[in-house]
Amino acid sequence: MPHVRPHHVVDSALACSDRGMRDVDNALLHGVGTKTIRRWRRLYQRQGLARGQTHLAPPCPRCDSAPLAGQEYAELLGWYLGDGHISRGRRDVFNLHVVNDATYVELNAHLIALMATVKPHGKPHTRLVPGAVVTTVSWKHWPCLFPQHGAGRKHEHAIVLEQWQRELVEASPPDFLRGLFHSDGSRVRNWATRTVAGEVRRYEYPRWQFVNASEDIIGLCTWALDMADISWRRSAPRVVSVSRRAAVARLDALIGPKR
Repeated sequence: MPHVRPHHVVDSALACSDRGMRDVDNALLHGVGTKTIRRWRRLYQRQGLARGQTHLAPPCPRCDSAPLAGQEYAELLGWYLGDGHISRGRRDVFNLHVVNDATYVELNAHLIALMATVKPHGKPHTRLVPGAVVTTVSWKHWPCLFPQHGAGRKHEHAIVLEQWQRELVEASPPDFLRGLFHSDGSRVRNWATRTVAGEVRRYEYPRWQFVNASEDIIGLCTWALDMADISWRRSAPRVVSVSRRAAVARLDALIGPKR
């Protein structure tokens, strides 16, 4: 995080600039770099932007009763439970990271917008790792919004939603499912053979699968599927499958394609 100068220092530097002081002399007088003086003049004098790091510290929906975008939060919660994690940075600022396959260009752009909505005026950034994009945004209050955060991997400790989280998911199960299936899910084409009139025929059909090592997260996924009236089955210890034609069509309509 960049160092935040006291308001009186910025006020004094801008006043000196208004009086015609050279940037290099102004920087020396106030103990900052010449580039800092130039940046202050550009942002605050020419562009007229509000001063301070207000985008880093919007009020918290839990601590300060600030409004929370419920649908967007429900989806981001799904992303977090799937392929997200929180790390602690400097000055008690926490970083929310979501890792997603780099081939899904639209989803990665959507993640940026999603994070910026849940954290008002947030400025998410991305970095590339082999085969994936990591989307990150910083905030002191991410642990307030994701109290499931803790040391170790998610499947190594209990994942239980608080009552306020359950109420938001109950109000927006499609959004929660979108986050889960677009992070830890896939839409595949399954196939089966059947003998018809003595001839073996192959049939292909689409299927959604959600894969997670946490039994608690698996349970949250099936709970949301039940609320959305989508039939499912456990096709493997870590896999939830949505295979029936009507169920697949309904899930398609609710969460949209992965792209």
